[in-house]
Amino acid sequence: MAKTKQAAGLTAAQLGEQKISRGTGGETHQTAGGDVPVLTTQQGTPVADDQNSLRAGQRGPTLMEDTHFREKIFHFDHERIPERVVHARGYGAHGFFEPYESLADITKADLFQRPGEKVPAFVRFSTVAGSKGSADLARDVRGFAVKLYTQEGNWDIVGNNIPVFFIQDAIKFPDLIHAAKPEPDRGFPQAQTAHDNFWDFISLTPESMNMVMWIMSDRTIPRSLRFMEGFGVHTFRMVNAKGKSTFVKFHWKPKLGMQSVVWNEALKVNGADPDFHRRDLWDAIQAGDFPEWELGLQLFDEDFANSFDFDVLDATKIIPEELVPVRRVGRLVLNRCVDNFFAETEQVAFMTQNIVPGIDFTNDPLLQGRNFSYLDTQLKRLGSTNFTHLPINAPKCPFHHFQQDGHMAFHNPKGRANYEPNSWGGEQGGPRESPEKGFASYPEEMDGPKLRIRAESFADHYSQARQFYRSQTEVEQAHIASALIFELSKVETLAIRARMVAHLLNIDDALANAVAEGLRLREMPKPADAAQPTKDLEKSSALSILLNGPDSFKGRKIGALISDGVDAALLKGLEKAVEAEGAMLTLVAPMVGGVEASDGSWIVADEKIDGGPSVVFDAVALLLSAEGAELLAEESTARDFVADAFAHQKFIAHTAEALPLMEKAGVKPDADEGVIALSVAKDTAGFVEACRKLRLWTRGPRVKQV
Repeated sequence: MAKTKQAAGLTAAQLGEQKISRGTGGETHQTAGGDVPVLTTQQGTPVADDQNSLRAGQRGPTLMEDTHFREKIFHFDHERIPERVVHARGYGAHGFFEPYESLADITKADLFQRPGEKVPAFVRFSTVAGSKGSADLARDVRGFAVKLYTQEGNWDIVGNNIPVFFIQDAIKFPDLIHAAKPEPDRGFPQAQTAHDNFWDFISLTPESMNMVMWIMSDRTIPRSLRFMEGFGVHTFRMVNAKGKSTFVKFHWKPKLGMQSVVWNEALKVNGADPDFHRRDLWDAIQAGDFPEWELGLQLFDEDFANSFDFDVLDATKIIPEELVPVRRVGRLVLNRCVDNFFAETEQVAFMTQNIVPGIDFTNDPLLQGRNFSYLDTQLKRLGSTNFTHLPINAPKCPFHHFQQDGHMAFHNPKGRANYEPNSWGGEQGGPRESPEKGFASYPEEMDGPKLRIRAESFADHYSQARQFYRSQTEVEQAHIASALIFELSKVETLAIRARMVAHLLNIDDALANAVAEGLRLREMPKPADAAQPTKDLEKSSALSILLNGPDSFKGRKIGALISDGVDAALLKGLEKAVEAEGAMLTLVAPMVGGVEASDGSWIVADEKIDGGPSVVFDAVALLLSAEGAELLAEESTARDFVADAFAHQKFIAHTAEALPLMEKAGVKPDADEGVIALSVAKDTAGFVEACRKLRLWTRGPRVKQV
């Protein structure tokens, strides 16, 4: 198959016709844009292809002799100290994984052999682009990394809350992250992709278009870490005791359902509480409301892989759940917060190459590169090859080896031998390998020339992007268009905006037109060149958040604004209704000391009004006396409490006495079915039941809030 730049995601027009000349400053390219230096390694060797790793055959594994890739990843892995280059802002918790059934017919992995046996786990959630000091609700991919301490070693499922990725080949990872991070000449913007460099790179990388739809969707502004999915991203293998291999994709499905916020709400949450997600996870675990996910497997064989429209080794693609249903095989429960944030959450080292017997890799080029990169990264971040001696990283099963010494060595071999083979017996001789129990790679046959090339089966960059967009509800589609308009409005280079719209024309005409109109492009570009025609794939309801919402209000939070004279019976009724639903109630008052209720009792508040805005709650209740409402109507924070809740399409309960505040906030008592009057205690159950919808999306056109 011909080696083409188009297969790598760049067209000839984008690269320009190239000629090489020599001068005192080294070799230069003559391109349509003028002379530019020839790309070289740090040793000065000219680089022929910076788009593809060297691999054995078109779909084979990445080769270790790829010195350019090695140098590029090596330098990238060591760019930052001490925080992570990506996923710097994270939050973790301990828990366990419990399998529902034996999977011995599919895998010999020890943790899947005994149903009901609890395997210790540690999970770290994170944003990707921002630094440790950035805010939780940035529009960003969320890391979802799970470390399972099995009886045959640690298994890390190092995933995200999105099942696809921007790039197909790990050699492009440094470029992607460089483009997404603050621009190097100015050091901003922080924790956001709304700038020229990011969209310049993306608009020149068509393979990113499926991921663009995902990152511009509500998936990147989750309401809570507890309300988002997780994915292993890559295709892996499961191997049983007989050596039979089954392809697998890993899913984490939240028991509480999915939920996101709207963009205006995210901005205000970051101002009110930049630690919103980590506080929410901490509060839930401390309250005994343990977050829970189910592990789902998409299992398929070689015949399906060969018949699928897309390459299962392409990390920019999914396998729709309608084609391969997700089989739920166990549950993950987080039931304990860390004892020390630094020792555990900061020092935990996740690595894709941490697998156990019964789990194996495929030749996904992005996965192959990650396997190479992560070990290198740990040495830079944690300062020693002995990072596995740290308690958070150490296996919980017995381990024995001959590795010794080095910085911070807590465990060294005992006895005479520190090598093998040796002739010493017993404890003096140390551990020995076990062909029966030891890890053995699946013996996949491979053959092919060494080439820097990407298979044509990786070349369709638009069909799944169209499938994702068209699988969303109208509300979610509007959010995607709005997100693209906002992001591209921050791009100062008009040519980049137009280039992105050209890609959108290959995804959906209506979307492209909406974005072009929102940006007020004076001229519509032509559709971007495509290596393969865009296909109209079947819609997948699994791709929509709103079509997979929860059936209860469990785990959510209501903020009740109270004042002196609050109806004590009504408040008790709301407390009981919220508790029965498995939700939480937070009391917000003019002063944090509390209020005096109608029966003379004193009620301590959880938040002062300016410290507990409605953006941090899923629904609100205005339980005010007439005097309290009159006073709060003069407070801007109280007016914002009501106005924001209405604008963000939340359910609002109110007493008749609260009308003066509502009027000042511009909310009518009969505005819609999401504004609910409370007269007596029994009314509160109906309000909480209505809250199960989470949002009243039909209010959107009225408040023009997307």
